[in-house]
Formats: sequence, C-alpha cells, structure tokens
Amino acid sequence: MPALADLDPATLAQQFAEWGYKPSHAARVLRAFYEGREIISSSAHGLPQGLVKRLQTTFPSSAATLAARQIAADGTTKLLLRLGDGRTVESVLMPDFRADRAAGCLSSQVGCAMGCDFCATTKTGFERNLTAGEIVEQFLALRREANAVGRKLQTLVFMGMGEPMLNLDAVLTAVRRLADNALGALGWRQITVSTVGIVPGIEALTATGLNLHLAVSLHAPDDATRARLLPMGKRFPIADILAAADRFQASRGRPVTIQYCLLAGVNDSLEHAHVLAELLGSRRMHINLLRYNPTGLSLRGVAYEASSDETSEAFAEVLRSRKLVAHFRRSRGKDIDAACGQLRRRASQEPATNL
Repeated sequence: MPALADLDPATLAQQFAEWGYKPSHAARVLRAFYEGREIISSSAHGLPQGLVKRLQTTFPSSAATLAARQIAADGTTKLLLRLGDGRTVESVLMPDFRADRAAGCLSSQVGCAMGCDFCATTKTGFERNLTAGEIVEQFLALRREANAVGRKLQTLVFMGMGEPMLNLDAVLTAVRRLADNALGALGWRQITVSTVGIVPGIEALTATGLNLHLAVSLHAPDDATRARLLPMGKRFPIADILAAADRFQASRGRPVTIQYCLLAGVNDSLEHAHVLAELLGSRRMHINLLRYNPTGLSLRGVAYEASSDETSEAFAEVLRSRKLVAHFRRSRGKDIDAACGQLRRRASQEPATNL
C-alpha cells in the first residue's frame, strides 16, 4: 500500500468509500498530514475510531526516514533521507535573510544521469526516478526541520539530485500537492524548477500553464565550453535552450533565472563574460552567479576550483555594465558536505554521523 504522501484527496476519498466511510474525511486527513499533525494516531479529530485503526494499519507513517543530518555554522541543514528500497536522497534547508523564513532544495531522482563534470551527484550515477510521494516526503521533512528552529518553509527549488525535466510527471504531481491550499499550501509562485537545458522538458513545463518559476543551468556562454562541462550541451545547443526559455518567460511574464557556476580558468574570463552579456543582453533574465564548492576529481579527472573573488567580481561587473541583472547566490554550508551529492556519497563510504 502506498504512503499517504503518495495519495491525492480524490484517491484517498475513494479508498475511504470502499472501506465504508465518508469520502469527505479524506481532505481532513491529508491536510493534517501535510501540516505534520498526528491525526491518524487517535480519534480526537472527529474521525470514526474504525477509520483511525484502518489508517494506522494500512498506511506507513512515512515513505522516507532520516539517514543522516548535517548542520552548518550558518544554519544550513542537509538531510539524507532513506527511501523504502534502501536508496538515499538529499534535501537541504537554507535559512533566509529573514529570521522567520527558510528555503528548501529538493531532489527529483536518486543520483543523476546528466554527467555534469563538476557535480558530485554524477559520480554515483543514476539509479531511478523518485515518486511524487517521495518528493512530497522531502518537503515534509524540511518543513519539520524549519518548524523546529522557528522558521517557516517559504520557498522550494528543484535543484538537488537529478534532472527534474526527466522526471517531470512525478515532479509536477508533487508540485500540485505542495502548492495546493488544501494540502501543502505553499503556493505556485514559491516553487522553482531547474534544468540543465532539456528543451522538450521546458516546452512541456510551458504547456502546463502552471505558475511556477524556471531556472536554467547554463554554466557557459558558448556550446564548445558547455559541452565540456555538461554532456547535454552536445544534444541541446544554447540557442535552442534559450529559445525555449524565452517561450516559457513570455507565457508567464516573469524572468527566467540563468544559473552560472564560475570555475577558475574554465568559464570565468572577461571574454566569457562579454559573450554571455551579448547572449543575454536583449533578454530580461536574471543571472545567478554561483561560487563553486570543490568536490574533488571529476569523472574526467579534472580538479575544478572556484574562481577567485577578484575574478568573480570582474565577471559580474561586465554583466552589470551591460544593464543585466546579475547577483551572487549566497554560499551555503561551507563547513559541511554542501555540494549536491556530497553527503550521499560520503554516507555510502562511511557510517553516518551528526544525526
């Protein structure tokens, strides 16, 4: 039997009807579940005692359990969650500038098949897609973490392990539950879906009409450099990716975010900056500059390093001089395994600590 996180109100209502109980109880049960209330532990919420017992014996309490937790000095919390089949996935809670808010980062797959050369996740390969329920469980785990430190989980980004566009059906099913006022109550505009540039996925997301944000991990201003860093660059040219992003932006009326990780001596020269400025100059997109968190030797045997502060600022200044909106994403969790996939890889090699 699936966990409650795998169900929508209609499916649970049908199950209740088959058991001989009012279908209207389903919405109350799921709302309490998403709020973290123990509604299935007693009949104190107006549920028939028989239904409570059926819930207790039928549905597992969670589709994921905590395997490891790391907490950085800046308050960033990385969770390693163990799924029902024993596989693990990462989720991250990041404190906001406001003391009462936090942002969450979710994974969409166990591992990743994209092979981005500077990413830790790719070193463990791809294992499988996550179900919508497993994605929801990440959200619930992060919401509990946020509540425990007096914060509200305010926004979510799909920028963890995996490529969301290659598991889009499950991602969107989960998003609908998380955004729905009757369930996760997060809101559509609080959710961002990221991609390395899977053009059919961007087009499919555009066609849904869902009022989400889109982020594109570009990481290079030309196809040759990008293909060395991201194998997908060989399949989808930058021009095609940006054209798809243009169509998404035109349909939503909000800027697409371009993510660009600065790597020393690879994509951080002033020439790269000028090419990027020329590429994006006529587009009303936001450029999110990322400071690299080294992850050791890549699959190709390259030891990438973060660009120096001086080089990074010079790169940003070129973009800003062209009237582009460019800012640095605040670096998180430097004293823990903050880069995507690091904690999972470490946990597979040694016993988990800091639970």
